Amino acid sequence: MTSLDQVRDRAEELLRLHLGGGSWSFGFDHAKTRAGQCDFAKRRITVSRHLAARFSDEDVEQVLLHEVAHALSGARAGHGPTWRRTARSIGYTGSRLHDGPIASELAPWVGTCPAGHEHYRYRTPTRPLACAKCSRRFDERHLITWARQQEREPTY
Repeated sequence: MTSLDQVRDRAEELLRLHLGGGSWSFGFDHAKTRAGQCDFAKRRITVSRHLAARFSDEDVEQVLLHEVAHALSGARAGHGPTWRRTARSIGYTGSRLHDGPIASELAPWVGTCPAGHEHYRYRTPTRPLACAKCSRRFDERHLITWARQQEREPTY
């Protein structure tokens, strides 16, 4: 695991190296499923404080490089060829989306399908959802039942 101070130091180093001094800033946010964000309007890169604390040094490095590549590529690049080329050129080796751990213990809602797959939500589920692991299309046989996280039976 990486300390938040280490993350901040490395982020500021990468910003200076790739984006010049003072034009972009770094901060932490409270995202629970998104690892990082590049805000072009504020010229600010943020990383989830919840996820950064769980990540290895290499994972943090990759998240930071991913977001720096966005800043270098521009707002319209998305995850297209320009962004991919830029990301590779600065040492990014990951995919276009975060597929690591999420802060599931912070999710107030946990859902379970009949097969036992767990799903987490940070907002109150408002419509019926079916388990995507059990069926590629909505199927009532795979309906998820939701409960508040604290109402769940403890697992030992």
